[in-house]
Amino acid sequence: MHDSFFLLVCVIVLATVFDFINGFHDTANAIATSVSTRVLSPRAAIVMATILNFAGALSGTAVAKTVGSGLVSADCINQFTVAAALLSAIIWDLLTWYIGLPTSSSHAILSSLVGAAVATAGPGVIIQKGVYKILGGLVLSPIAGLVLGYLLMLLLMKVFGHFSPHFVTKVFNRSQIVSAAYMAFSHGSNDAQKTMGIITMALVSYYHLPDFHVPYWVMILCATAMGFGTAFGGWRIIKTLGVRLVNLRPIHGFAAETAAASIIELATRIGLPLSTTHVISSTIMGVGSSKRLSAVRWGVGAHILLAWVVTLPACGLLAWAICKLALLLV
Repeated sequence: MHDSFFLLVCVIVLATVFDFINGFHDTANAIATSVSTRVLSPRAAIVMATILNFAGALSGTAVAKTVGSGLVSADCINQFTVAAALLSAIIWDLLTWYIGLPTSSSHAILSSLVGAAVATAGPGVIIQKGVYKILGGLVLSPIAGLVLGYLLMLLLMKVFGHFSPHFVTKVFNRSQIVSAAYMAFSHGSNDAQKTMGIITMALVSYYHLPDFHVPYWVMILCATAMGFGTAFGGWRIIKTLGVRLVNLRPIHGFAAETAAASIIELATRIGLPLSTTHVISSTIMGVGSSKRLSAVRWGVGAHILLAWVVTLPACGLLAWAICKLALLLV
């Protein structure tokens, strides 16, 4: 009993560490465009993102319920399963942060959870309907981001095309602060809930709870961890998203952030976990391509896409291996 409780505590600690890493790994999602367009200083952008990531994390639990009870059967797994999934996602996030790739923490934790669950109880543990729902969101959201970013930028160009560049820049210097805040809030609302779902899954497994309900202390813990992680920032990835992918001006940053945040917020309210990295990267590319296709550095985009594709199998296999090793050693 005590050993099991110790494992539960370890899982909660690992989940908090993952949420912290998710915060600094994905800070770029919320502030890369506003920093690269010089609308906000890096320090001001991080303070704003920290506060609004925290607020967003407390705005609901629909995504947490999808992750914690809609992907794998909680009554068929144990604390080793959840710990292996978290370790796999942490390793992958640190590796991709180190080399500056904006990969998806969502892909990492969700695929790791599936891999660890299969290692524990076999393929039958997977809830296929939930997997299809989540994969559908992860695949379709970048397409939606590309299209919405492109269309919103065309609309803004049509409306503001006859104004002077100085006037347009002045207007969107202010407007982009609002869109950056919107993006930071939406990032916290979707991403922090994934960790809430993981911790609650561990609690349900340990206490054999009949219902999946996210405790308020779990919400506070995850919101705080993500807030602190955001405060540390992820400067390598900010450079990739905000500088190397497309040269952005304030109007472009406003369009990209508004499009991305709207997609993420809609998904969050219906309980669909998305990759915020995927969405903001695709809206940036959509906005950039509205000027001309050559405005987007598609080589950098292809590099990011490759990292996205590799994340799913890599994290699934890594979590499977970690879980199998742990089960052999106990």
